[in-house]
Amino acid sequence: MAALSKSLALTRALPATASILARRTVYVMSPRDNFMSDYQLTLPSFTRRAEQLFGHKTVTSDCGDRVDVTTYADYVKSCRKVGGILEELGIGQGHRVASFAWNNINHLELWYGVPNASRVLHTLNIRLFAEQITYVVNHAENEAIFVDKSLFKLLWPLVDTFKTVKHIIVMDDGVPGDLPDDPRILNYEELKASVPEVEFDVKDERMPASMCYTSGTTGMPKAVVYTHRSQYLHTMGILSADSLGVRETDCVLPVVPMFHANGWGLPFATVAVGSDLVFPSRNMTPKHLAMLMEKYKVTIAAGVPTIWMGVLPELKGRDLSALRGIPVGGSAVPLSLSKAYEKATGLPIMQAWGMTETSPLGSVCSISSKHANAPQETIDHLRQSIGYPVVGVDMRIANLETGEDLPWDGETTGELEVRGPWIASSYYNPDQPADNFKADDWMATGDVAAISEDGYVYISDRSKDLIKSGGEWIGSVEVENIIMSHPKVKEAAVVAVRSKRWMERPMACVVLADDEELTHEELIEFLEPRMAKWWLPDVTVFVDEIPKTSVGKFSKKDLRKQFEHVVVA
Repeated sequence: MAALSKSLALTRALPATASILARRTVYVMSPRDNFMSDYQLTLPSFTRRAEQLFGHKTVTSDCGDRVDVTTYADYVKSCRKVGGILEELGIGQGHRVASFAWNNINHLELWYGVPNASRVLHTLNIRLFAEQITYVVNHAENEAIFVDKSLFKLLWPLVDTFKTVKHIIVMDDGVPGDLPDDPRILNYEELKASVPEVEFDVKDERMPASMCYTSGTTGMPKAVVYTHRSQYLHTMGILSADSLGVRETDCVLPVVPMFHANGWGLPFATVAVGSDLVFPSRNMTPKHLAMLMEKYKVTIAAGVPTIWMGVLPELKGRDLSALRGIPVGGSAVPLSLSKAYEKATGLPIMQAWGMTETSPLGSVCSISSKHANAPQETIDHLRQSIGYPVVGVDMRIANLETGEDLPWDGETTGELEVRGPWIASSYYNPDQPADNFKADDWMATGDVAAISEDGYVYISDRSKDLIKSGGEWIGSVEVENIIMSHPKVKEAAVVAVRSKRWMERPMACVVLADDEELTHEELIEFLEPRMAKWWLPDVTVFVDEIPKTSVGKFSKKDLRKQFEHVVVA
């Protein structure tokens, strides 16, 4: 009874309390209120952390005939020396310098040393044609180029075509030989020995840090500029457990070139968390890569599918028990290749997706808890996707003609569009306006995809590689993946050829495995139960090699040109 009386008393008091609250001034928060410290998201915080916490961890360059090893403590000092070199050469803050180098310690010093000193590093693609190299160097207005000695002969003949380059700094990567007597040529080690270390102090997180050019599959390469903020946040995305999950206990082998799609962000992520790093330098042979994986107990090895196709037979008999992840991107991973790696290593290939314009990480194919106990057929289907978006990235699909937002039903296809804090919003100084950047901050990727109800993204083709046969679309990538599941096929690319009746029809360009034979008819017999009849290639050509782009993708532009004379019924 006493408890009831107390409860009634409290109830009677409520109107008075409400009246008091009503008379109080309500404080409305505004964007100008700053309740958290204004911490700038800049790259020097990563090198500072590596030096303080992981100074004993190692970075190794091993090309077989030469092995270089440094600790993170000494590495960060070298990064500061890079800042001293830029000061000595009179290269101003915000100005661009280029690297023309393999994956090695010297290149990693530039990755942090240049942006940490408030300059912009342009990672120059060593596999571009001479005309393209000249174009991107002049377009970026590079003032200096740091070049590995082994690549000097490739770069030097072009030096007089560079309009703004004043210095060529040669980095010793173990290749003997004399250099021309020219005042523009400087020695990297001599410069490092002669300059002081520069303290890093990047004050604005939105300052440009680095730039990378697209591979130029259509027209000249286009420049994407990354800021300190975007690189910082992209690194956080890579470190998340549901993406690549790089951590301090890892030993990472970045086979993907550091000039390709921002090196997939791995040079930033590994230094940030203190992972041991192993670089193959100038030796990219499959046997050498397999040896590195075993010798250094590599836990994560990242590269494009064509690399892993070559490495696979070299894994036999090796101890790869330390390996825990094989992230692969750049192009679609055939299910047959993923299964072959699962058989050889116990691990399927981890399909990831991204572009130069997305820094590049956009999605990773991990199997969610929803599908943990799914039948193998379902797991196989999921592994043919690019996974679901990583935290920080939004995705949608849009009608190719109207731009209308399309449903996530796993069947409806449209152009994949993305947005996020590390997605480009424009190109640097474009030669012509780009129509892939939307007014609402979404970027059209050029990939044609469907998205399942639970967010798994299935890319069927690049929009420019779709084959329109009799008014129906055929996804060349899907046809390629099925062809490459044939046990006698090593590689396959599918392109459109002219058709008198259907306007376009698919043609398969096939590289056979060693000592194998196959006919068009036998291939079609294999394909018939695996795809729609109207997707079947009308013609098959067997070739010794499929041409590749500068970053190892199939060059369908070259194939279309090579077979432009082909006309089918």
